Amino acid sequence: MQLRNIVIAVTALGMVGVASSAFAETWRFGLEETEGSVQYGYAEEFKKLIEEKSGGDITVQLLPYGTWGSSYTALYDAIQNGAIQLGFGSGFLGGTVPESQLMSLNFVMPSDQLKTAKILNSDAFLKSDAWQQSFRERGLVPLGALPEGYQVWTANKEIRTPEDMDGWQVRVMDNSLLRATYEAYGASPITIAYGELYSALQQGQAEGNIQPVFAHENMGFYEVQDYMIFADQAQFVANLFGNLEWYEGLSDEQRQTLETTLDEMVQKGHEIQSQFNSERLDIIKEKGDIKIIELTEEERAQFRELAKPIRQVYVDMVGERGQKALDILLEQGVGSSDQGS
Repeated sequence: MQLRNIVIAVTALGMVGVASSAFAETWRFGLEETEGSVQYGYAEEFKKLIEEKSGGDITVQLLPYGTWGSSYTALYDAIQNGAIQLGFGSGFLGGTVPESQLMSLNFVMPSDQLKTAKILNSDAFLKSDAWQQSFRERGLVPLGALPEGYQVWTANKEIRTPEDMDGWQVRVMDNSLLRATYEAYGASPITIAYGELYSALQQGQAEGNIQPVFAHENMGFYEVQDYMIFADQAQFVANLFGNLEWYEGLSDEQRQTLETTLDEMVQKGHEIQSQFNSERLDIIKEKGDIKIIELTEEERAQFRELAKPIRQVYVDMVGERGQKALDILLEQGVGSSDQGS
C-alpha cells in the first residue's frame, strides 16, 4: 500500500511537466537533499544541459527531499519500480545496494577532490562489471558519482584523537559500514532521520554530526554545535543511478545525450561543490561562533590506522564483487594518496 501511494504521488507530480509540454518526455530526478544543496545545484545544471541538447524533447523534473516521501528508502523504491527515472543515493543506499557502501570507507579516496570525481566516473570503475552488476541485479544502473565535499564533524567538545571520541554519540546515516567505522574510532554511532537531526542536536539526543560543510550551513546544524572538526577522512559521495528498464529503453540519441551530459557534469559537479562548500563555510564563520579545528597529519594518522581494517569489514559484508570494486579504485591510484597509504 505504501509503495502504491508513492507511485501515485510521484505520477501526480509528473503531470505538471506533461501538461506544460505535451510532446516532451519527462525524466523525474529524485534528490536526497533540499533546494540550496550540492545535489540540487548539480541537478539544475543537468536539467539545463539535457533540455538544451534534446531540443526540448526531454524535460527533467527535479524532486528534492520531501517531495517523494520522508524516507530515503521510498526514493530508492520509486526508482526501482520506475515511478522516478533517476536519482541520487548516498550512505542510506547501502540497504538497497550493499556494495555502494564502498563510498563510505574512510581514508581511501584521494585528497585531490577533482581526482576523486574523475576516478569514480571513469570507465574503468563506473563501467566495470563488478560495479554495474551490483546495481543491475537490483533493477538499477549506475550512471555516475558526485563527490560533495569532505565530511566534517561537529561536536560540543574538542575532538583531536580517537580517545576524544570515546562514547561520543555521533549521528551517522543508516549504514552498517559507517557504524563499524565510528565504533572503531571509539564512538557510539546512532541513526536519526535527517529532517529530525537539528532538534536532536539541540536537545542533546545526539552529541555530534557528520556532514559536508554546505549541509551544516543549509540545515543550520552549526547553530547547535560548538566545534567543527576537519579531519579530511572521507568525502561525501552521492551515487547517481537510474531505473534499469528505463535506461535500456532509451533511444540511441537519448543515451548519447545522457552520456555526453554526464561527462560534462564531472567537472561541473566538482565546481559546484567547491563553490558551495567554500561559500557556506564563510557564512558559518560570519554568522556563528563555532570553533574550527583542523587536525594535523599526526592526529589524522591515528584515525587512519583505525580505519584500515574496515576495508576488510566491507569485503566481508558484501563479498567478492565488493573486493573487485575496491581493487579497481586502488588500481586507479586511490591507494597512493595520502589517505590510502
